[in-house]
Amino acid sequence: MSGQSLLVPGELSPHRSVPGSIRRPEYVGKPAPAPYDGPEVQDSDTIERMRIAGRIAAQAMEEAAKHIAPGVTTDELDRVAHEYMCDHGAYPSTLGYRGFPKSLCASINEVICHGIPDSTVLRDGDIVNLDVTAYINGVHGDNNATYLCGDVDEESRLLVERTRESLNRAIKAVRPGRQINIIGRVIESYAKRFGYGVVRDFTGHGINSSFHSGLIVPHYDSPHHTTEIKTGMTFTIEPMLTLGTHDYDMWDDGWTVVTKDRKRTAQFEHTLVVTDDGAEILTLP
Repeated sequence: MSGQSLLVPGELSPHRSVPGSIRRPEYVGKPAPAPYDGPEVQDSDTIERMRIAGRIAAQAMEEAAKHIAPGVTTDELDRVAHEYMCDHGAYPSTLGYRGFPKSLCASINEVICHGIPDSTVLRDGDIVNLDVTAYINGVHGDNNATYLCGDVDEESRLLVERTRESLNRAIKAVRPGRQINIIGRVIESYAKRFGYGVVRDFTGHGINSSFHSGLIVPHYDSPHHTTEIKTGMTFTIEPMLTLGTHDYDMWDDGWTVVTKDRKRTAQFEHTLVVTDDGAEILTLP
């Protein structure tokens, strides 16, 4: 694996503004979102609006990813995604969510998730996860992917490739009538082939008018998560696989989660709606 030095926090840029004409989620300016008390199964109108939100999120992530290169800061990636979402009438869902200060999460190398974009400069050989969520027409669309920066070592390349494949396999396992733990069973069984750790404490989640509805989608084989998958349910699957332990530490910023052994980690995510015979991906550009 790459012998690069471990990450340290950088400097935050000033708060990015959102045009006043763009509708805000209810949690902006509050310490926490209001609890969601609606259904996990969504009607056709909500699903259609989520297709729009998902497409904008996917396109914003794609635009930001075009700028991934050695010497670019994660703050610059945040700027690109922020401006894309605002230009398309969407609010960046992470901005102000429980106080998160930026419009995407940028998680490099040993960062499992929730990395805050700042003055950190990408280096040749890094892997970087971008997590982008868009809010428009009263609903959210959430996706993430891990990208290669420059010349990346083979061990890290394989981790990224296999994490993407674990998501693909999990999506194919979604069927009405199955329990939601089938998702984690498929991911963990695949990850074990390569000796990867599977992060447990950060999961997929229900999503709709709420960023996180309360529905939990574990990525490991959990006998306790037996919710029945039903047609019309909307949720994310977002496996986080590691080259070592699934245990983690959190930085003092209260957000940035790093592997306890500081080995590398990758993640991929889509927002889905359950169909009569499987799942439709809502976060496609």
